[in-house]
Amino acid sequence: MSGFTQKATEIYGHRAMAQAIAEILEGVTEHYFSASPSGDYRPREIEVVLAGAPRTVQTAGGVFSPEHLDRGTEILLAHLDSGLEAAHDTELDTDSDPDQGPTAAPMLDIGCGWGPIALAAALNHPEREVWAIDVNERSRELTRANADRLGLTNVRVCAPEEVPADLQFAEIRSNPPIRVGKEALHEILQQWLPRLAPGGVASLVVAKHLGADSLQRWIAAEFPSLEVSRPTRSKGFHVLRAEAAAGSEDSEA
Repeated sequence: MSGFTQKATEIYGHRAMAQAIAEILEGVTEHYFSASPSGDYRPREIEVVLAGAPRTVQTAGGVFSPEHLDRGTEILLAHLDSGLEAAHDTELDTDSDPDQGPTAAPMLDIGCGWGPIALAAALNHPEREVWAIDVNERSRELTRANADRLGLTNVRVCAPEEVPADLQFAEIRSNPPIRVGKEALHEILQQWLPRLAPGGVASLVVAKHLGADSLQRWIAAEFPSLEVSRPTRSKGFHVLRAEAAAGSEDSEA
């Protein structure tokens, strides 16, 4: 039992509730969504399962969930690995440019942290370019280090403003930074969801108690050309799926 869990058990007297509270507290380190987190940079290794195999990666304080793979991301990756998204690799509209076919179309991880979503995508799709973005410079440094550690040459790590303005994505995968606040979160999604290529899919994991229902309604209202659904619900987390119509661009909506 972690220190967080033990303390929460003492306070709330219920192990299941305490575990849930502990995971939330462990996942939210100070200023993980700030550009330059405070505190010394002290990298450490943890072992996680990515793309179906154990991997040793590097984390540090000042980023999201430095102690372990957080439950929301774990559920998102399990959903993606389950094959529910496998058919999407052949669904992109490639009429306009043969060089932008499904195997060439890049993927995007918004708010990459130490990199689990981007790394898993790159491991599962070595032929695809995976962009990992984060405002937190420590997160970017860790993601680069972990990509190098795993021998991944298809991961591009950068700050959000460094992504080429004309780049579209076949897939967007994210455990979005809900705790930045609703207005800031909406601005993030307004910036990136219109960058889905025709036929592209965004997969977002959100805790129910942090607004999964309201976020699904907002995406559907804000982006009427996207088909929004909720294919997975597990352990208090919901995976939201937003798919752009083939042959049209959401930015035109």
